[in-house]
Amino acid sequence: MKVLVVGGAGYIGSHCVRQLVAAGHQPVVLDNLVFGHRAAVAGNIPFYTDNLGDKEAVRAILKKEGIELVMHFAAYAYVGESVDKPLKYYDNNLVATLRLLETMLEENVKKFVFSSTCATYGVPAGLPIVETMPQAPINPYGQTKLDVENALKALAHAHGLSFAAFRYFNAAGAATDGSIGEDHNPETHLIPLIIDAALGKRESIKIFGTDYDTPDGTCLRDYVHVDDLSRAHIAVFDKLGHPGTGLFYNLGTGTPYSVREVIDAVEKVSGKKVKVVEDVRRPGDPPALYADSSKAKTELGWKVEFDSVEKIVETAWNWHSTHPNGFADR
Repeated sequence: MKVLVVGGAGYIGSHCVRQLVAAGHQPVVLDNLVFGHRAAVAGNIPFYTDNLGDKEAVRAILKKEGIELVMHFAAYAYVGESVDKPLKYYDNNLVATLRLLETMLEENVKKFVFSSTCATYGVPAGLPIVETMPQAPINPYGQTKLDVENALKALAHAHGLSFAAFRYFNAAGAATDGSIGEDHNPETHLIPLIIDAALGKRESIKIFGTDYDTPDGTCLRDYVHVDDLSRAHIAVFDKLGHPGTGLFYNLGTGTPYSVREVIDAVEKVSGKKVKVVEDVRRPGDPPALYADSSKAKTELGWKVEFDSVEKIVETAWNWHSTHPNGFADR
């Protein structure tokens, strides 16, 4: 299948491009390189640097490449920034995405796979989180993702769009061969921040809150390997054949790890001690977030290959230790 991967040079998108090739599909990448890296995508894959909200540019790509399905990974995803700069997030994550969808429908491309987020649940009503729980985002990032989800349901009803929306938990890890991995600026994800401390790129790692009602007092989160995420996106293709199909899936391992456990895993894998600084809680951090992904496992046959945080950290360490400057070292 000819697949347009919007945001295909970003962290999750670039790993999905590799998985598409491995599964026998033909990816085409659209990425304006605001956060993506050209070096993350093989040179033989068609690559366009237009904006997803540029209707005529997108239309030309859909026609020229004969696109059959679109995958969307091109959101801005810094929660704190979304609070400070909400218009930036509404413009890219919602308005530009609606323009993309509008162009797709005009060109009769009616299969769409959307990168959503567990942030749509806000503070969850219970644990583990299931897809039917109430969605009440507590920041503009989560709200823009939920707004797109609601738009997708309306477009499925009105125009026969078939879609799947995946609500991620904490994407982590890197390609097993160490060729691509995580390279954000600024970096906010826990595992690469701890690895930076192990590599001496930062002095210490902060733990925000040590008095939560959890086994060791630190927050619990669900870490899922980026390749496992990618495989789920491809497994859903066969479910999108009927016009108007609308599917929602959580993607996580269902096994949460505390901040201290993740630090321990990095120290074990790297063989290096990490300096830890304890700090006060951050506003809005729930004590625990983890998924019930049984729906994806049952309906898509999805299996988590990286079933422990240590296995995930091993792949991340392999990437960061050999590419301490990220894609600048390629």
